Amino acid sequence: MKNIYLLLFLALFAWACKSGPENPADKVFTNGTIYTVDESNPKVEAVAVKDGLILALGTSKEIQAYVGESTEVIDLQGKTMTPGFIESHAHLMGIGYNKLELDLMYVKTYDELVEKVAEAVAKAKPGDWITGRGWHQDKWIEKPEKMVKGFQTNEPLNEVSPDNPVFLRHASGHASFANAKALELAGIANLKGERPGEVEGGEIITDELGNPTGVLTERASNLVARLVPEETPERAEEALTLALQELVEKGITSFHDAGSGQDVIDLVQKFKNEGKLTVRQYIMLTGRQPELLEEWYKNGPMIDSDHMLTVRSIKLNCDGALGPRGAWLLEDYADRPGHRGHETLPMSVVTEVSEKALPLGFQVCSHAIGDRANQEILDRYEAAFAKNPEVKDHRFRIEHAQHLHPDDIPRFGELGVIAAMQAIHLSSDRPWAIDRLGEKRIIDGAYVWQKLFQTGARICNGTDAPVEPVDPIPSFYASVTRKTLEGLPEGGYEGDQKMTREQALKSYTLDGAYAEFEEDFKGSIEVGKAADFTVFDQNIMEVAEDEILKTQVAMTVMGGKVVFSRQ
Repeated sequence: MKNIYLLLFLALFAWACKSGPENPADKVFTNGTIYTVDESNPKVEAVAVKDGLILALGTSKEIQAYVGESTEVIDLQGKTMTPGFIESHAHLMGIGYNKLELDLMYVKTYDELVEKVAEAVAKAKPGDWITGRGWHQDKWIEKPEKMVKGFQTNEPLNEVSPDNPVFLRHASGHASFANAKALELAGIANLKGERPGEVEGGEIITDELGNPTGVLTERASNLVARLVPEETPERAEEALTLALQELVEKGITSFHDAGSGQDVIDLVQKFKNEGKLTVRQYIMLTGRQPELLEEWYKNGPMIDSDHMLTVRSIKLNCDGALGPRGAWLLEDYADRPGHRGHETLPMSVVTEVSEKALPLGFQVCSHAIGDRANQEILDRYEAAFAKNPEVKDHRFRIEHAQHLHPDDIPRFGELGVIAAMQAIHLSSDRPWAIDRLGEKRIIDGAYVWQKLFQTGARICNGTDAPVEPVDPIPSFYASVTRKTLEGLPEGGYEGDQKMTREQALKSYTLDGAYAEFEEDFKGSIEVGKAADFTVFDQNIMEVAEDEILKTQVAMTVMGGKVVFSRQ
């Protein structure tokens, strides 16, 4: 009998000494307001994480069962957590280089732009190039005295920089502004009878005497851009480091890079190998390098089992932007009769690439802003799908899909084409876009989010940075209000097209994951999925509209690791 009591005592002692749960979490997040983007379990208080994946979720009390001796407990203190935000269309290296060059995104007047150039010239050696990006003449609060075809002229720029070539890209990336020195080096300082203003896929803007004004649209920009000294490997690494830091500070855990070459892919791979890649990358191959595409056709997509660097899509640039009047339209620009913009590559290329890509498992992502460009691309996608009926899950995309003919809106849902749209463009562009398109075209087909949803189409959200800041909060705000960042107009532009907050959150998370074939791995907070989270200092799903823009990212978590904390 004594032996039995002894055994019972030892068993009870062993049970009492047993340390923690059988499957303890590496990390738990408790006391939060957590939106999962999972319809079956939309809101919880706590999440447990193990080995970079979500182990469990529930109430804070329930998640205590996963806390072991070595578990890190993070008290969210009521803050709001969502799945990690996915930037679905931006330019990785452009974000970094923007921090190394003149940032003209917030310039309010032409005079201010000239001042920034003068400051850069004062620090430069004679002959050094002055480069920058971000100017947008339609956003200036004062127009220059002299304007030609809606753009400024470069006389003031020439005065402050007579010996340094200046090359400044438009915010959209679809135009540029050069001083006389840069034009001289490019051989286009005087066009009188020597070279027409129109070039294939672009235009050299000239005055009434035939002199270039310094503004180059679309492919004409290459006449000067090709002269700018190439970047060094050291500067490229610095730019990538700055870009990644900017992304984690803004709550981005995954990023769709909208068109890069092998050099960028190799650099990102190097960062991954060195453990310096803090944001998951989905890189689109640039269609501007046909030889690059041919190489990738031979080897097929690169799908990373670590979900850190995947290359399985191709970016085609098919028209320009509304700002420089380069978007390709079915009818004339309302503010420039006789002009309908440009296609920036032959539409036969869209056909060729689509038909090659489909059977090889590549996704095609075509930039289209104007209604003509969108229609042409949909036509070519549809023909390619018909030729390859065995491919059931292509997930082809149209990047921007900004202005659509009403007849083409249903085709997104019917064909399964994803609309990769940037809601912030509504906020930034809508006040002046009506001048380009007129009221009827704006109402019928511009930024038509709800009309697209009604067709069954998916919309993934983003910013097109560095066209706009990569911060998702302004884009989320534009999605749900359709207002400018100044809060105008009351009720928003074409208010019936607003997204609900649930739609906006999904467009930045689960639908972003779907747009890169990763919805089973990330995009919602569910057991077994990646522990990618964005934590905000206030509840973007419930605060008043005018409070949304005050929201800041408190923490960014990628693969269970805290890669940014405001504390």
